[in-house]
Amino acid sequence: MIWGRLLTAMITPFTHEGEVDYAAAERLADHLINSGTETIVLCGTTGESPTLTWEEEYQLFQVVRNAVQGRAKIIAGAGSNSTKEAIAATEKASKLGLDGTLQVTPYYNKPPQAGLYEHFRAIAQSAPDLPMILYNIPGRTACKLELDTILRLAEIPNIVAIKEATGDLDLASQIRAKTSPDFLIYAGDDSLTLPIMSVGGYGVISVASHLVGAKIQAMMQNFCAGNVEQACQIHLELFPLFKALFAMTNPIPLKAALQMLGLDTGVVRPPLVKATAEVINQLYVVLNDLHITPD
Repeated sequence: MIWGRLLTAMITPFTHEGEVDYAAAERLADHLINSGTETIVLCGTTGESPTLTWEEEYQLFQVVRNAVQGRAKIIAGAGSNSTKEAIAATEKASKLGLDGTLQVTPYYNKPPQAGLYEHFRAIAQSAPDLPMILYNIPGRTACKLELDTILRLAEIPNIVAIKEATGDLDLASQIRAKTSPDFLIYAGDDSLTLPIMSVGGYGVISVASHLVGAKIQAMMQNFCAGNVEQACQIHLELFPLFKALFAMTNPIPLKAALQMLGLDTGVVRPPLVKATAEVINQLYVVLNDLHITPD
């Protein structure tokens, strides 16, 4: 498939003054590729997109694309609760030659299902040659794509996948049962990667792959090869990490963990704040149990 099974929702590194650290983004992209990431997703939730300007996002797209040099695919987080803005960002991603866009459900204005359909349809039509992933995460947006709307959108040729982050395995099962096998379902939560694959999901758009990309790849490859018991063992081994990375709002714990491992990605931007001592202690225990240490 076009993007592979392991997609990483990459954080946005900042300097300690809060400016985007483009050199650190290049280094981080290289680290992700070397640890099993097949596609890098830029400027999504994990990338702190709400506090990035469009100009910063466009520069990140270019910097990381140039650093990757074809070794991995790049998907642009181009979603917005303004259809006009999402179209503009998608057209820009297309002109930059990126490999797809991730489109989140519009947040705050809470459109009805008919509005959601028209929103995503308009974005898809604005760049018909650019593949699109729907991003269903009502816990962040207070806006959920319902099954019937997903099925209608899946009929649009360049809407080819969904990042399913509702935590609803019944919905994932229904999507798989009622869409073409070519319509890909990606887990939006690391802890649900294996469960979603068990009902027909294809892979994951991961946070934890910043730290354990090779193990997540091994889990998925074992599952696909029929080694379900081995895949389950890896899932259970990594499960405490999956949960620890969401002990505070993502990406606060992840940036703290990377800092602990010597990968300095700087601060989080306000209104996010640094990890508490309790969360740092929890991360330390989990990382130590997994024998993840600084390089």
